[in-house]
Amino acid sequence: MINKPSIKFCTGVGTVTGANFLLETSGGTKVLVDCGLVQGERVAEEVNREPFPYDVSTIAALFITHAHLDHVGRIPKLVRDGYRGPIYSTPQTKELAELVLDDAVGILTKEAEQDGLEPLYFQADVDMVFPLWKTIGYHQAFKLNDDVSVYLKDAGHILGSSMIEFSLKQGMGDDRDGEMMKVLFTGDLGNSPAPLLRDTEEVGDVDYLVMESVYGDRNHDDKEGRTNKFKKIIDETMVRGGTLVIPAFSIDRTQILLYELNNMVEEGKIRSIPVFVDSPLATKATEVYAENTNLFNLHVQAQIAKGDDIFRFPRLEYTVSQNDSKDIERMKGAKIILAGSGMSIGGRVIGHEAHYLPDEKSTILLVGYQTTGSLGRHLADGAKKVHIRSEQIIVRAHIETLYGYSAHKDSDHLVDFVSTAGDKEGKTRLKEIFVVMGEPGASMHLAQRINDELGVKAVVPERGSSIQI
Repeated sequence: MINKPSIKFCTGVGTVTGANFLLETSGGTKVLVDCGLVQGERVAEEVNREPFPYDVSTIAALFITHAHLDHVGRIPKLVRDGYRGPIYSTPQTKELAELVLDDAVGILTKEAEQDGLEPLYFQADVDMVFPLWKTIGYHQAFKLNDDVSVYLKDAGHILGSSMIEFSLKQGMGDDRDGEMMKVLFTGDLGNSPAPLLRDTEEVGDVDYLVMESVYGDRNHDDKEGRTNKFKKIIDETMVRGGTLVIPAFSIDRTQILLYELNNMVEEGKIRSIPVFVDSPLATKATEVYAENTNLFNLHVQAQIAKGDDIFRFPRLEYTVSQNDSKDIERMKGAKIILAGSGMSIGGRVIGHEAHYLPDEKSTILLVGYQTTGSLGRHLADGAKKVHIRSEQIIVRAHIETLYGYSAHKDSDHLVDFVSTAGDKEGKTRLKEIFVVMGEPGASMHLAQRINDELGVKAVVPERGSSIQI
């Protein structure tokens, strides 16, 4: 019998969130890539509580691409269910994941209490995660065992994000026995060139690619266009004397917006107004970013070297306590509030949206992907009334979208990324691409583009399917 490697697409297919993939080698080694929460959808709570579709005791290792909740949010459940193997990522991903999971416990507990359920996991489960966690730097070859070697590349998505390249034996018992196959899992791919981080690295010479497709069917505003639109939205809201509320992901999106606001204030492009970062998680994550500026792009590193503290500028305030958060709304006059979560699923931004959505002077600015079923998605789709904490809220505020600051590549750049596959001579051995982590339409559109424009076989696997490679 010929044994071939296989990939099982557990979750993270047919939806943007919930990344969780199982790679099994021809020698029987099983490794996981990511273990994230499914977010936003009506069925998300049920899916997250389902038993994992594999025996956790048989998993040799778990590899994490980056620290967003939809890639790390079920790790404590995995441990609670009996996983005791190693967890691997870059050092920055481990540091950010600890912040994210500590924050998630409180949110998940509150949500469970509202629904009369037991929480998905407890703080004790989170505490068991990090003694298992080990770190690997970029470009450091790592051998897990005789079956699997690993190499991390910079994905350019958030601080510490990585693409994970596995080298494994192709097959046992056939004419390829002993040959090495390379499989690259992209995680999420950065919207390069990004304001802060380095560019996404190239695909390289791999046989199979498992890639994201969040924006597989659309393109972003260009760099100049996004900055000008951001400034215009700020100016218009300030002229009305309103409040600009920005639901922003605590990791990377908040830091990018702070950097942009810092530059606008210092260059005199906008007048100095109160800016609040109303998120304890974002505040802590910003500190981690500030400690790892060596991973920023060269332009930002040069700016910092000249003495610019890019996460500090006049009238910027980081609020930590709930009382400080409530005081923001009591402050009259124009102001900007950055608060989590980015899809308005939870966090302090919910309270601010409840307060400012009925205010026709104010603006809610959506700056990232809004998953199906989320409050952010309802607002982006033009809802005139929304429910927040069982209260019906009339939407009078201006609703704006600005996806140019997305931390994900758009359709054109995803295709361009695939075109970088190959060796130094430009020869490619890329056999097949599995398009995941996207809504069905986006994934199918990207797969079709790759097939048509690059002549590479690209498919959208079904959730739960297992494919031999």
